[in-house]
Amino acid sequence: MATKAPKIRKHLSADALFGLLRTGFAALADHRPGNPDISLVDALLSTFAMFSLKSPSLLAFDRERTEGNVQRVYGMERVPCATSMREILDPVVPGSLRPLYKRVFGALQRGKALEDMVFVEGHYLVAFDGTSYFSSQQIHCASCLEMHHRNGTVTYRHQMLGAVLIHPDKREVIPLMPEPIIKHDGTNKNDCERSAAKRLIAKLRQDHPHLKLLVTEDSLSSNAPHIEVLQDHQMQSLLGVKEGDQAYVFEHVAAAERAGRVSYDARDDAKTALRHRFRCVSDVPLNEANADLRVNCLECWEWDQDQVQHCSWVTDLRVNKGTVYQLMRGGRARWRIENETFNTLKNQGYHFEHNFGHGYQHLSVVFAMLMMLAFLVDQVQQLCCPLFQAVWAKLGSKRRLWEKMRALFYDYALESMRQLFEALFYGLKKSAPIVASDTS
Repeated sequence: MATKAPKIRKHLSADALFGLLRTGFAALADHRPGNPDISLVDALLSTFAMFSLKSPSLLAFDRERTEGNVQRVYGMERVPCATSMREILDPVVPGSLRPLYKRVFGALQRGKALEDMVFVEGHYLVAFDGTSYFSSQQIHCASCLEMHHRNGTVTYRHQMLGAVLIHPDKREVIPLMPEPIIKHDGTNKNDCERSAAKRLIAKLRQDHPHLKLLVTEDSLSSNAPHIEVLQDHQMQSLLGVKEGDQAYVFEHVAAAERAGRVSYDARDDAKTALRHRFRCVSDVPLNEANADLRVNCLECWEWDQDQVQHCSWVTDLRVNKGTVYQLMRGGRARWRIENETFNTLKNQGYHFEHNFGHGYQHLSVVFAMLMMLAFLVDQVQQLCCPLFQAVWAKLGSKRRLWEKMRALFYDYALESMRQLFEALFYGLKKSAPIVASDTS
């Protein structure tokens, strides 16, 4: 009996999301006067298609740009050449792409696809972290960060601060609009991750004014100014702390233990044979300079046979027997922004660190934002599309999936991504090549 391909979720399918993005791109104002031959919409869609198809370079995509599948599947009129694409997108302000992320997120909310991502007490768990995706001593643009070395050379870099919705029980991550860490107009001073975090927090709250967010970060972020910015924007925090860096917190934890104000808990996992022991203290000062900023401290010791690992966090959420284990899992899940996001983009077919084009103004940043947007659509498919999940399971790895997808995309006439995924699911019968010959 033939296996039937799984159904798709109509409004969360790749084709539906392509249409959603096409409408969003069309709403952006074109920075060029008159009626140019290639529209901004087509340039943005072409770039998105390049990252969606995991093309290894702009040159590789340019070689196939005349293929009709790109126009039909992604819904554009003309596919610009590499030079035109760079020229059109270089002046585009990266922040203008923010509504596209909101559109996809809104589709997830309407489809109730985020209900299983709710973490604890109605909060969504959001991980913040920074990453670098470009470095060169020759190529640079107006927004590059500059690192001046003692030998007189300069290294130019591009970095971003990412934000993704995560859940300890989910492999999928839902990226939100990242915040570029760039040199801004009118200043010669490098941007930094702390300044980018302030901008990111304000924009996230503006985009999602009613969303309950619990932000998790590494120990560098457990400082009073950052926590106060989160609180000012009605966001809770779950931040790593290290005894060597935040000794003041641990001194007060020790004092609370001597005073009998510490609560303990234990959890043994029969499946993994891991043993967890918890120590929790409420209402301790973060540091001596900010004694009025009170936090709750959570420590966990994990035994894996004879090996012991110690982790600790501060949070402004209540820590009790009902939440302690889940909060520990949430703090430990922070690595998903590194492994499931940045490492995936760099090592699993997206070519995040490849220089697709740098430009003179914003091109490198615009490319990075569009690649992350393509990654978002892929993650929605991984979370919501049974057909995509079945094809991935059949092929066994993402790299093989992307390779097979590209091969079919450029060898066969297609009308939609659904048709492509169904071809991958069912398989195609191979036939002998038909050779045209002159018999005259």
